[in-house]
Amino acid sequence: MKANMMWAFLMHLNTNGSGEKGANVPLAPWRDYVTADDNVWRQTINFLPTCGVNTVVIDLGDAIEYETHPEISLPGAWSKDKVKRELDYIRSLGMTPIPMLNFSAAHDAWLKVYSRMVSTPQYYQVCEDLILEVAELFGYPELFHLGMDEEWDQGSENMKIVRPRRIWWHDVNFFFSVCDKAGVRPWVWADPCWNTPDDYLANMSKSALQSNWYYGTIRKNPDGSYERKEIEAYVKLEEAGFEQVPTSSAFGSRWFNAKQNMEMAKESIAPERLKGFLTCSWYRTEDRHKYAILNEAYLFGEAKKICYPEECE
Repeated sequence: MKANMMWAFLMHLNTNGSGEKGANVPLAPWRDYVTADDNVWRQTINFLPTCGVNTVVIDLGDAIEYETHPEISLPGAWSKDKVKRELDYIRSLGMTPIPMLNFSAAHDAWLKVYSRMVSTPQYYQVCEDLILEVAELFGYPELFHLGMDEEWDQGSENMKIVRPRRIWWHDVNFFFSVCDKAGVRPWVWADPCWNTPDDYLANMSKSALQSNWYYGTIRKNPDGSYERKEIEAYVKLEEAGFEQVPTSSAFGSRWFNAKQNMEMAKESIAPERLKGFLTCSWYRTEDRHKYAILNEAYLFGEAKKICYPEECE
């Protein structure tokens, strides 16, 4: 196994994703202001290198000041100067910052009114503007995470918007073309592969880095296959030749999920296509969630020591 794989942690600046204002989202209710706490943010960033993290994926959403579309930004949004200072600080600790803007219709409440204009000319222009602006802000990074998870399963909490597959593929390829224009590689969640693997594998571009995810217990059937379609998606993506970054989470007290994902990946994904791992606490960066966020990083680091000791040298 080659050294210097990606060991990534998802940080949330974004305040609103799954539910619009008035939606019933108990774990992440709508907020009219940026909820990310500066002290919790910095404490977490400082802790990540001690856990073997070398990449920080930052979910931006409505929490930064956009020049192209300031109407999206919430009160208290980070200025571009502040974002640049934090990016420089992350780099000074030996980590690479990667932007995320989730364009799934299930998680795009941060787009405000544009989340109700999906697949319209105005929507495409806004999305292109934001991707290009953020790519420039991050110094044209190697990767740009576009999200795109769970849309076909749930839609949003208020108006349910789910693109038919033909339109979904058109929009995904549009986002990829904008990334190409910016000179960055697209990165997406791969859960659309769960229910329609043949469609997904036939139409998804190999240029896009894939992050399948499963946060439960990973088990095998007697015949050697994995117990659930969500886990089998890792195998199907590997058989089709996609590069992957498997994703774990301890959310819901699943303390061994990172270790199990790493063990599964070592067994099921060829080293040349296994680009690394990502873990996500799925908590806002708030003081009340501080220890859950830090624990996520700690468990990820411990799993890395057990499964990839050569990456810890």
